[in-house]
Amino acid sequence: MVNTLGVGVVGFGWMGRVHTQAYARLPHHFPQLSVRPELLVVADEVPGRAEEAAERFGFAAATRDWRAVAADPRIQAVSITAPNFLHREIGVAMTEAGKHIWIEKPVGLTADDARAVADAAAKAGVQGTVGFNYRNAPAVEAARDLIASGEIGTVTHARIRLFSDYAAHPDGALTWRYERAHGGSGVLGDLASHGADLARFLLGDITALTADSAIFLPERARPTGATAGHALATGGEPGPVENEDYVNCLLRFASGARGVLEACRVSVGEQNNYGFEVHGTRGAVSWDFRRMGELAVSRGTTYQDQPFSTVYVGPGAGEYAAFQPGAANAMGYDDLKVIEAHRFLRSIAEGTAVGATLGDAVASAVALDAMARSAERGTWVHLG
Repeated sequence: MVNTLGVGVVGFGWMGRVHTQAYARLPHHFPQLSVRPELLVVADEVPGRAEEAAERFGFAAATRDWRAVAADPRIQAVSITAPNFLHREIGVAMTEAGKHIWIEKPVGLTADDARAVADAAAKAGVQGTVGFNYRNAPAVEAARDLIASGEIGTVTHARIRLFSDYAAHPDGALTWRYERAHGGSGVLGDLASHGADLARFLLGDITALTADSAIFLPERARPTGATAGHALATGGEPGPVENEDYVNCLLRFASGARGVLEACRVSVGEQNNYGFEVHGTRGAVSWDFRRMGELAVSRGTTYQDQPFSTVYVGPGAGEYAAFQPGAANAMGYDDLKVIEAHRFLRSIAEGTAVGATLGDAVASAVALDAMARSAERGTWVHLG
């Protein structure tokens, strides 16, 4: 028997659309799922945006006030894809209203914000899924299994990179993302949050770190109207960029392994260059998001001059079989969000967390706060 689950979406920029499309695709990829989402209300404060979304994607109603979603007794689950500074207020309100939440990272501006949402969800007894989508890639899950199995020996060191050019244009609009009051951190919350999550997902707890950060484009033009995504703006009043464009960080793990995490939003020539390399005492494994279904693996007993080979993941890895019938058939970014939506609804149906949780968001946020403190003070910071 399939039960209907009333769904609301709060915030309808690009990510709100991605969440909505993921809900719509669930019956096609996961027909065995015991709950089926029904799109009831979409909320966005930009005039006309929610109405357009409702017409295009089939929501029953549209509103400019997210509180209407919290007050609607028909809605049982809510996607929160609003700007970072609203995560805490909306997340706490939705959970206190008894709604399960699928919330985008970094879940607020600080670790305290993430904890507040996690505590409210725990108190209300609702599920909370977080948008750490890169861990959902079948190849990443296969890499985690390979590392845990000991095939590359004991992990010695790793490198995690997240380079993008989305903010590289000097005419990029000075949106909320670049203001501390609304975006909090810059590339820390946007990209390094994924890096911190991948580090923990693959290698376990981070115990200490030291970081450095920089702003390379210190001034941008304020937009003269509503913006979505990473819009350009010319002619607007210039204003200061208040948060970092770049961060690098040395990591120490509880296992004794060492790591390097580097993230940048102004890397000219780099389009979503995200990935990792993990080295062990007998081998290594690496992954590049732009070749999402591949792993480069070195394993064996020769140690010196031991080559890498390319491994194409297939139906045995993660949720790959829900999308493609055989290895080396490509998956895409949106597929990772469908997996996330599936795990969110499974969590609700089964009453047990599946996938990235609010606890994972807290752990990532703790690491981000520590990176910010370290960059400011120039010291190592110990976690936990």
